Amino acid sequence: MRVGGGFDLRVEPWIPVRLATGETVWLGLRELFTRAHEIEDLQVPVPPAAAGLMRILASLTARVAADGDEFLDDPGVGENIDEWHGLRDRILKSGRFDPAAVDAYFAREDLEGRFDLFHPERPFLQDPRLRTECVDAKGAPNASGVNKLVMGRPTGINGAVLFGHFTDTAPVPVPAAEAAWHLIAQLYYGPSGQCTPRRITAERAGSTDAAPLRKSVSYFPWAPDLFSTLVLAVPSPQAQVDWEAEDACPWEAEALNEPLGPVPAVTWPGGMLTGRFRHAALLIASPDGRTVCDAYLTWATHEKPQQVRDPYQVLDPRRDGEFQPREADGARALWRDLDSLLLKDSRGSSRRPPALEHLPRWLLPQLRVRAYGFDQDGQQKDSVWYQATTPPVLRWQEENDTAMAHHVKRCHAMAEQTGDRLDYAARIAWKIATDANTDLSPTAKVRLDARKPGPWAAAAMTRYWPAAETAFWQLTRTGQATEQVARPFVDAALTALDDALGQANRADIRVARARQRARGLLLALLRPAPATA
Repeated sequence: MRVGGGFDLRVEPWIPVRLATGETVWLGLRELFTRAHEIEDLQVPVPPAAAGLMRILASLTARVAADGDEFLDDPGVGENIDEWHGLRDRILKSGRFDPAAVDAYFAREDLEGRFDLFHPERPFLQDPRLRTECVDAKGAPNASGVNKLVMGRPTGINGAVLFGHFTDTAPVPVPAAEAAWHLIAQLYYGPSGQCTPRRITAERAGSTDAAPLRKSVSYFPWAPDLFSTLVLAVPSPQAQVDWEAEDACPWEAEALNEPLGPVPAVTWPGGMLTGRFRHAALLIASPDGRTVCDAYLTWATHEKPQQVRDPYQVLDPRRDGEFQPREADGARALWRDLDSLLLKDSRGSSRRPPALEHLPRWLLPQLRVRAYGFDQDGQQKDSVWYQATTPPVLRWQEENDTAMAHHVKRCHAMAEQTGDRLDYAARIAWKIATDANTDLSPTAKVRLDARKPGPWAAAAMTRYWPAAETAFWQLTRTGQATEQVARPFVDAALTALDDALGQANRADIRVARARQRARGLLLALLRPAPATA
């Protein structure tokens, strides 16, 4: 359905979801909220877009989730955190969003046209001024190109082809629904550095800061239905924000932001989730409004960003005592983060996401964790994005099941220690096997060259981590804690080592001694720790 000749995200089917029946359907915002209790999962295939979309949906949830005349975004209720949690519990137990509240929000007169992807004055999450401000030296329009919009497409002459063959000389239009995903992904994960110049004064500035979620991973409590997932995603009013300023999402603000003015105050919940963008964008529609054929991507502000704790990120300690968001790592499986999600914050340790705090006890046995990550550098390089979901593990949070929370920590710590030992042992083995000057005696010191690790370490680690994950879930599946967790990981490492060394040259004395030395280093992990006085 087209509304007003544009692409109205309230009604256009642009969000793929999986229903509880197993069927995949595409929905607009209004129908997504009215049917959220029927929806099992989001199916957006671009994880950085899904992570940004979840923040947008959480903001909208705060506007429509209510018990009577009390809404989740009511700062009056939020003044007492116990009252707010009580309101959230009552909403959760109602089982669905009130269709009247959903319709009332999306029918607001002041929001008419604000959800239209191609509205001439207030396109959704875009700035129409870029048509006249992104121009070349002669004043002609200087668009960035649709390939710049779509993450995974190459741009310029050095772009890598990740998901198809596209060139700047023959750009392929993207369907409007998919363009909405990539618009969201760019606003939350876009690069820093050189961008399409934007002329507001006499100067044409052509650089931008990194987007607020650049190179990070987000963690959400994930319920069996989307309704509960969205209600739990609404951040707690305990956030450190400006409580004097009125909260507004970009589509609710009376006017567009001022690029040369101060950045808006961070407010709860809409401002903290949708109001910290560093990029400005504008999509150019095809004549029929069904595809996007061009786009502008540039800077939105050069002012220093307002700082606020993102509710869905783990904070890791730095050497200087400060904390920073955990960076996404495409080679790191989600189970290796579980102790950071289950344990309470303590001095010097990682801090779990606020969204995983104070979850309803009665719902914990059903709650999983969904992670969306984008492995990037701080500027232009994008490596890999990923999505992962745990089994129902949040019932093991420390305040609910202390023994299991610490059991998970022990398992993870042992897996990491064994992985580190395997990497070291494989490099030692390579050195002994290939360097004729290395002493073969079992206790001789071996000097490693970091520039020449050999192939065995990488091959062993590639085999080890999948096996370690299997061992981890076997150790935790019963829900029973135990102190003895080393053996499964050491066995996995020994098998990975043997596979990496292979069958070749087993008769060679140096290879045999190398294997024996490496296995000894791993088996040492099974010895009891020396008693302390």
